Amino acid sequence: MQTDICHLPNWLQPAEADALLQTLREEVPWEVHRIRMFGRWVDSPRLSCWVGDPQAHYRYSGADFVPRPWPPALLPLRERLQQTCAAPFNSVLLNRYRDGRDSMGWHSDDEPELGERPVIASLSLGATRRFLLRRRDDNALTTEFLLAHGDLLVMAGDTQRFHQHALPKTARPLGERINLTFRQISERRSGSRPAGR
Repeated sequence: MQTDICHLPNWLQPAEADALLQTLREEVPWEVHRIRMFGRWVDSPRLSCWVGDPQAHYRYSGADFVPRPWPPALLPLRERLQQTCAAPFNSVLLNRYRDGRDSMGWHSDDEPELGERPVIASLSLGATRRFLLRRRDDNALTTEFLLAHGDLLVMAGDTQRFHQHALPKTARPLGERINLTFRQISERRSGSRPAGR
């Protein structure tokens, strides 16, 4: 097992992170995704947008997602991340957590179209939030990261195979956070083209 997790604080400098956060707030077509949980369809507890190259169709939580075009602000960011991570990225999932009540439950980014050992580059903007990582075979083995404005967390190797991660709710008063998880979707593994969003 090779688990590669790298936390890079202040990967984006504050002024650059501020500008990107404001741009994404205003220019991204945010929506509430419907996902399947425990056998029923529910609204996800956050706002989201799936962006990518035209072939980067993605299926998770029982739903198919057709990518929206890249906003201009994300194209140079993708290039920088590809250099930092030495990996290609053809898509990004943007999640907008409006306050501490918005969250992400325990899961792994292990869908077939991501490949066996995906590189996931997660960029945080806005309020600092707790990000938890736990072993699948022993949930007591948990690691916590405090992801702040401009921080980059890269998960590679066998991380998705042997771990789950989550962004838990909190009752503390928190500001807004936007998270961008860049990934590479394999067209060969993605199967048939979804009918729509």
